[in-house]
Amino acid sequence: MGECGAGGDVNSNVLLAARSTGDSQLDRAVRQWLSWDKNPKTKEQIEILLQNGKDKELRDRLCCRLTFGTAGLRSAMGAGFCYINDLTVIQSTQGIYKYLERCFSDFKQRGFVVGYDTRGQVTSNCSSKKLAKLTAAVLLAKDVPVYLFSTYVPTPFVPYAVQQLKAVAGVMITASHNRKEDNGYKVYWENGAQITAPHDKEILKCIEECVEPWNGSWNENLVDTSPLRQDPLEKICDNYMEDLKKICFHRELNAKTSLKFVHTSFHGVGHDYVQLAFKAFGFKPPIPVPEQKDPDPDFSTVKCPNPEEGESVLELSLKLAESENARVVVATDPDADRLAVAELQENGRWKVFTGNELAALFGWWMFFCWRENSSKDADVKNVYMLATTVSSKILKAIALKEGFHFEETLPGFKWIGSRVKDLLDNGKEVLFSFEESIGFLCGTSVLDKDGVSAAVVTAEMASYLETKNLTLAQKLIEIYELYGYHISKTSYFLCYDPPTIKRIFEKLRNFDAPKSYPKACGPFNILHIRDVTTGYDSSQLNNKSVLPTSKNSQMITFTFQNGCVATLRTSGTEPKIKYYAEMCAPPGQSDKTFLEEQLQKLIEALVENFLEPRNKRSHQTDKRSLLLHSCCLSRKVISKLSAPLSEMSVMPKRAHPPPFVLEQYGVEVVLLWECRRLTPG
Repeated sequence: MGECGAGGDVNSNVLLAARSTGDSQLDRAVRQWLSWDKNPKTKEQIEILLQNGKDKELRDRLCCRLTFGTAGLRSAMGAGFCYINDLTVIQSTQGIYKYLERCFSDFKQRGFVVGYDTRGQVTSNCSSKKLAKLTAAVLLAKDVPVYLFSTYVPTPFVPYAVQQLKAVAGVMITASHNRKEDNGYKVYWENGAQITAPHDKEILKCIEECVEPWNGSWNENLVDTSPLRQDPLEKICDNYMEDLKKICFHRELNAKTSLKFVHTSFHGVGHDYVQLAFKAFGFKPPIPVPEQKDPDPDFSTVKCPNPEEGESVLELSLKLAESENARVVVATDPDADRLAVAELQENGRWKVFTGNELAALFGWWMFFCWRENSSKDADVKNVYMLATTVSSKILKAIALKEGFHFEETLPGFKWIGSRVKDLLDNGKEVLFSFEESIGFLCGTSVLDKDGVSAAVVTAEMASYLETKNLTLAQKLIEIYELYGYHISKTSYFLCYDPPTIKRIFEKLRNFDAPKSYPKACGPFNILHIRDVTTGYDSSQLNNKSVLPTSKNSQMITFTFQNGCVATLRTSGTEPKIKYYAEMCAPPGQSDKTFLEEQLQKLIEALVENFLEPRNKRSHQTDKRSLLLHSCCLSRKVISKLSAPLSEMSVMPKRAHPPPFVLEQYGVEVVLLWECRRLTPG
C-alpha cells in the first residue's frame, strides 16, 4: 500500500494514539483506513473494532485486498480493503484510470461507461448508485468523459454501451445473484467483453500504486456539475431494443400467440426492460409478479435472489402463473444477466429447466432460425456456437451432426465474450453461447450473458412450438433423441478454508505417486484428464491443454470411458468447490433411467474417492465439521444429527440438484450423502 495520507479526524487520531495492535503492518493499515475513509459508517466500523481489541477481524479486513474473479471484483459490503465500499471502489477506479491512461492515448476523448444495479446496505451507507457516482467522480476529476446511466440498468447495457459509444472501457456496479450483503465491480474492455489477462493483473498492480484517494475522488457533486458527464440511458435503451429485433424471427406469430407469460425480476432491475423487450418482439406484456417487480435491496420475498435455486425461489411466480393460466415463467436475476425458465407440464407439475437444458433448446432454436432465414449458399461452416468447458456438451453434439463449429472456453463469460469478438472480427457468425449457470447469449449484439434477450427469445420459441402442439419440455426430449441424451448434475460444496481446498486438488495431482493423476474413480476408468491449473491435458499429443492455463484457480476435468465428463473447480466469486458431471450418450441410446443411474453412481464414486470422507481414521471427529446433502433437510431430520443446528451450515432448498454445504472447522470431515451418515472408518 502507499504511504498514509495526512489528516483524519480528532477522535480517530486519539484512538490511534491510545491503542496499538502490536502488529506494525496492521497498525499502518488501520492508520491508512481511518485517514482515507470519508464514509462515517465504515470508518466507525473500523474504529469500534480497534477500540474493542478485535485485532483478528481488523487483520482480516485490512491486510488483504480484493482480486479479480470470474466476474470482476466481488465481496461483502462493509469496512475493509477486501470489502466493497466507497474507499475500495475509489481505489479501484484510480487504478483503472492509471492503466487506461497508459493503454489509450485517446482515453480523454472516448470516455468511460458506468452502470449500476439496485443493491444497497444501510449499515455501511453503501449502495450501487453511490458507488457508481464515486466511480464517475474519480474519472471526471481527471477530465475523463463519463457516460453514467441516470438510473439502474441491466448489466448487459454496460458492455453494449461500451461498444455503441466507442468508449475505452466500462464498469457495472453489481453482485448479480449473490446474497444481499454483497456487491461488485465488473470491468469491461473496449471490445465490450469483460477483462481477461493480462489486463486484470495489470489493473491490480495499478490499484496498489494508487491506494491513497486523489484530490477530487470523493467529490460526488461532479456527477451533477461536470459538463463531461453524459446520461446514455435513452440512446442505449432505444438502440438495444432495436438491435434485439435482429433475433426476432416470428413477430406476426408473437402478436397472435395464445400463450401467457409471467415474469419476475427478483426485486432487481429487470422489470421495465423485459417489458420493453416483449414489446419489441410484438408480444403483449408479460405478467409481472407484483411483490417482486420493484427494486428492493433486501430481496425481502426470497431467501436467496438466485433464480437458479429453482422452485423454492420461484414460488410466487408459479402461484401467479397458475392463477393467470400462464404456462411459462421467465425469471431474470437481480441484474438481469441470467435467466431461469419454468413450464407447467401436463401432469400439473412445474418443470424448472436447468441451464444445460435451456442451452439445448436455445441451441436448437437459434440454428433452426438461422437455417430457415439463410440463403441457399450460406456456409454452415462459417457458423459457431460456444460454451464454457464445465457446461453441457449438447451443442457439440448438435454441431457434429449439423456441420457448424463448436468451441469451448474457460469458465466465466469473460472468456466467451472475448472469443466471440475474435470470431466476429474474422468474419464468422456466432449464433449462441452459454454457461451452465443459466447464462445465455443469443446473437452477438452484447458480448456478455443477457437475461433480457434470453427471456424474450424463450417466449418466441415457446409460441412457435405451441403452433406445432409442442411444449418446451417435449421439444427438449426430441432434441435429446435426435442428438443424444446429455444428463447432467451440477452442485457445490461451501468451504471457507483455502488450505483444505488446495490439499484436495494437490492430492488429485499426486494420487498414487508424485505427479500422478488417478487412473480410475472407483469402478469407473478414466480416459483423459485435463488440469487447467497446471496446463496439463492427457488427450493432447504434447500433454498440453488447449485452453489457457489458469494458475489462480483450481480446475480438473475427468473424461471417463463410459462417456461421462466430470469437473471439479473452485468458484471465482464464492467460497465453493463446484462439481459438474454429465453423461453424454450417442444418438439412439434413449434409456434415460440407465444414464441417470450411471451418472449418480459416478458422482457418488467421485465424492467417495476424491474427497475421502472415510479416510481419516486416526483423528477425533469434530462434530461441527459437517458436509450436508441438503435436498430438503427438515428440522426433524437435522435434530437427529449429532451436532446442533446452530453449528451447521445448511443452504436453502434447491430443486435441481441440491447443494452440498461444507463448514471446515478442523481436520475431520463427516459426510452426509442423501441423509445417510458415513462416519470415518
